[in-house]
Amino acid sequence: MASEPGTQSRVMFQTKEEEPAQRKLGKLTVKYNRKDLQRRLDIEEWIDGQLHLLYDCEEEEIPELEIDIDELLELTDEDQRSRLHELLQECGKPKEDFINGLLYRMKGLRKMSGSLKK
Repeated sequence: MASEPGTQSRVMFQTKEEEPAQRKLGKLTVKYNRKDLQRRLDIEEWIDGQLHLLYDCEEEEIPELEIDIDELLELTDEDQRSRLHELLQECGKPKEDFINGLLYRMKGLRKMSGSLKK
């Protein structure tokens, strides 16, 4: 079984230079718990929807308002409630349901490192 010169098979080896880059990417995503991140995202989306209802307007018309979940997590329960009242002072609608809902959803959340904040 002599092989013809044009039909020789090739053997290719992977270089080890490609492997470390793939491994480094995997290590970066393990640092934060995916469930915690998803829960935080769900809370932020809920806040956004509730603010639309509270202010009864489109996103562009909502007053400049930033509810920082990490800031709230550093406060006591009573201070969280007063901070939210302070942030929502321009809202004419009743805000107790929103505040109670947010505080309930925040239970069990942990403060994240500053590098993950927006």
